[in-house]
Amino acid sequence: MVQKTADGPNLLGKHAALPASPDEAELDRVPNPHPDTLYLARFTQPEFTSLCPVTGQPDFATLVIDYAPKQWLVESKSLKLYLASFRNHGAFHEDCTVRVAKDLVSLLEPRWLRIGGYWYPRGGMPIDVFWQTGAPPEGLWLPDQGVAAYRGRG
Repeated sequence: MVQKTADGPNLLGKHAALPASPDEAELDRVPNPHPDTLYLARFTQPEFTSLCPVTGQPDFATLVIDYAPKQWLVESKSLKLYLASFRNHGAFHEDCTVRVAKDLVSLLEPRWLRIGGYWYPRGGMPIDVFWQTGAPPEGLWLPDQGVAAYRGRG
């Protein structure tokens, strides 16, 4: 499980080594300056990498994380380091995608969160993974995640 750090940025403005695995990564959260406002925050990681747990070969994906914050925001430097920590981590596409989402939900306790994991083909077939906490709040603007269905994903 990812380590939840004290409230406030512990990594921001400091040298931070890449964590060896998601289990060693820290995610920081910061107070939301607009906790009374319904809005969507989006993080897109177009170069997410993990390893196939069977072959050890690299897998690549674009992750799109949308969330409606409540009291907390994820601090982006800690999120970048956390996501990069998967590059030497062996797990299936479904596990990586859902783990990222659940770790963020545990940290942030958002109004709502969804993730789209758009994976490049393994064995000639892309495996896309989608998860959300439930129905989005009424009135929340949900733009398309902007990743085309697989056609070479270029």
